[in-house]
Amino acid sequence: MGKVPTILAKAFIHEWNHIEMGPPDPILGITVAFRKDPNPLKMNLGVGAYRDDNGNPFVLECVKKAKHLLEAQNVNHEYAPIQGPPEFCTLAAQLLFGQNNVAITEKRVATAQALSGTGALRLAGEFLRKFTKNKEIYLPNPTWANHIPIFQNSGFTTSTYKYYDGKGGLDFNGMKQDIQNAAEGSIFLLHACAHNPTGVDPNEAQWKELATLCKQKKHIILFDCAYQGFASGNPDQDAYSLREFTTQGINVVVTQSFAKSLGLYGERVGALHIVCDDANEVEKVMSQLMIVIRPSYSSPPLFGARIVSLVLSNPELKTLWDKEVKMMADRIITMRTQLVAELKAVGSKKDWTHVTNQIGMFCFSGLTPTQVEKLTANWHIYMTKNGRISMAGLFSNRVKYLAQAIHDVTKDEAANKE
Repeated sequence: MGKVPTILAKAFIHEWNHIEMGPPDPILGITVAFRKDPNPLKMNLGVGAYRDDNGNPFVLECVKKAKHLLEAQNVNHEYAPIQGPPEFCTLAAQLLFGQNNVAITEKRVATAQALSGTGALRLAGEFLRKFTKNKEIYLPNPTWANHIPIFQNSGFTTSTYKYYDGKGGLDFNGMKQDIQNAAEGSIFLLHACAHNPTGVDPNEAQWKELATLCKQKKHIILFDCAYQGFASGNPDQDAYSLREFTTQGINVVVTQSFAKSLGLYGERVGALHIVCDDANEVEKVMSQLMIVIRPSYSSPPLFGARIVSLVLSNPELKTLWDKEVKMMADRIITMRTQLVAELKAVGSKKDWTHVTNQIGMFCFSGLTPTQVEKLTANWHIYMTKNGRISMAGLFSNRVKYLAQAIHDVTKDEAANKE
């Protein structure tokens, strides 16, 4: 072959020279920095991935058994339907809403498999942008950092509503006021359970009140449900919020992830559910969801969906999953209790009750960005700058070390308050 002409070669070489280096992901970048740190005492409390009490990735036994069953079935690798396998969609919806929920019994839920919770959120964003007049979405302050670019890249303006009170609890009155003051028919994203990053949720009475208010205002409600079962250990309890809204007649949109609850992080298995008025509307919504999916990724991956379907449909595996998901939730609760106890033991005078009052994978510690920087520089402990601690990344023989580190960077603050 002849040589590439010099002019063409230069044009090709310089085609991208105007591109600037993009900033690292604020969460995933923590793992990059952690891996570069040679200190043997280092701890990664940033990324939300469950670890066992020895600090190792955890593969659920129900998942292992489901994999063996799949091998015995000798399944093929043909394309899945655009919306995902029908059995998966049915089982995922039943787990989320409950088999006796009116939306399920009346077959009013349009469900499409998505690329885990993140992909489901983007699919929801594309759908809502296309079929709602409002191009603004309200997110809680604070919220999962990825919510903002997901919806901005979907064509929405992102605004916030009051949520965290800055003292370890929920600003319920502020939240209600913002929902009330928003224009009728506004889009609100709510965390179904285990709010990320704060771990602060409304209680059942507050969820009822919020549902009534949102119905009065005719708001469009999008629930992000990433931790069903993983938060309290009880899938039904963790789905209370969205079920209450549905019971009150609100046609919610819900994104669902099986990353945490089944440990299927890398399989990217989740779903988008849209509650409709009737079966005819379900068909129309499904047709439009498939139109959004087809030019995006065409059809979803099968393996994770098959694992989920087996676990949820096989009584033995479902019983085993119920035990394992409770075990994971209980270990996280235990880490919260041990951390507070160790903080007291090392002499901290601060009030840490918010650590045990919060729920789910994350603890909103109250640490400042400066204190977080000191934890990293002096103690080789990595977490997001807002002080969010992944309790699932903490284990028993490192709790004391973390407590000593936190006390070291907060003791001056506590002393100044006395």
